[in-house]
Amino acid sequence: MNIIKYPTKEAWKSLMIRPSFPKADIEKKVKLILEEVKINGDKAVKDFTFKYDQVVLETIRVDEETKRKAEKKLNNQLIEAIKLAKNNIYKFHNSQKTVLQKIETSKGIQCWQKSIPIEKVGLYIPGGTAPLLSTVLMLAIPAKIAGCNEVILCSPPDKNGNIHPAILYAANICGVNKIYKAGGAQAIAAMAYGTNEIPSVYKIFGPGNQFVTIAKQMISIEGIAIDMPAGPSELLVVADKNANADFVAADLLSQAEHGTDSQVIFITNNETLLQNVLKALNFQLQDLPRKIIAKECLKNSYAIIVNSIDEAIDFSNAYAPEHLILNIDDFEKQSERITHAGSVFLGKYSCESAGDYASGTNHTLPTNGYCRSSGGVNLDSFYKKVTFQQITKEGLEAIAPSIEVLANAENLYAHKNAVTIRLK
Repeated sequence: MNIIKYPTKEAWKSLMIRPSFPKADIEKKVKLILEEVKINGDKAVKDFTFKYDQVVLETIRVDEETKRKAEKKLNNQLIEAIKLAKNNIYKFHNSQKTVLQKIETSKGIQCWQKSIPIEKVGLYIPGGTAPLLSTVLMLAIPAKIAGCNEVILCSPPDKNGNIHPAILYAANICGVNKIYKAGGAQAIAAMAYGTNEIPSVYKIFGPGNQFVTIAKQMISIEGIAIDMPAGPSELLVVADKNANADFVAADLLSQAEHGTDSQVIFITNNETLLQNVLKALNFQLQDLPRKIIAKECLKNSYAIIVNSIDEAIDFSNAYAPEHLILNIDDFEKQSERITHAGSVFLGKYSCESAGDYASGTNHTLPTNGYCRSSGGVNLDSFYKKVTFQQITKEGLEAIAPSIEVLANAENLYAHKNAVTIRLK
């Protein structure tokens, strides 16, 4: 990690730049992929799967027999872990349901808002070097609670042309039965435009690398809704002198192993802790199967010494991390100062991995500073809010003069007449 000691606020901006490939190059490649899939459908999806995943696909949809056999390929320990996570995620998201309330804004005027499920949604589940079966639970569970009529899932195949059986099992127990072997920007394009095999959807969910993120942003310009720009992963840890260095190092590596374009930041006001964390990082790295990826991530990451925890919180709010861990004694007080973060973990035992898997909160979160203006996936993400109003004659009479004055002020005389004609 790059060690930064007591940076001035003027220097913060340079420390907040996320690692990335040249964006113009990615956009050019993604645009080509979107256009090819839009024109050539399944053929383009298969061609790009061969190009990027080195897999030849005969069919894109996963057949029923493969889905049925998935559970038999998993050990009981993993099955029970998936079930526990599913239960906690369901509890948390089911609690987000709201009760319809009719509000009488004036006598004779009732207004209300109804949550209507988005009819068709697409879930993107990263596969590649890390099959994110947990993301299936994070997206499919609230989609089903909301009542989305059609839920489809895309995930890249492995070198043998298969989707990991744990992803298939998680999808099955969540009630998702339309599963397709497609990854990267081509999967986003297929769900946006539709192909012979993959249906088009109205909103696309799920994290991914920079190609997936840019593809989502591009199709959103064309009118296909997305959850948010989600990925690459990032974590910021604030720790004080009483923090356990091994805990901090483990948390940093838990996100560093996601990808070479991920970023982790460690901030403390204690130089001894900083040195101990760096030692712990080097020690723990040796046993990581994904240590090469983690090492590359750490090259783009920072360990920062600041004057106080208050200053660390100020830096965090300016950085606006996807994940924030407050491994400090007064986390309750300092948590009140948090204004920009995707998901916050309080205290020494609240590891970020808990939120990734089984505590119940959603791990599909805004990255790259987007949590300044948006939050993570939740039950409302799968609804559209529709307002209703019912007005009696007496109710309209009461507000008619104000409507007519306002319409006149805007020179919209037909608006005024729609009221006036009813009262003649």
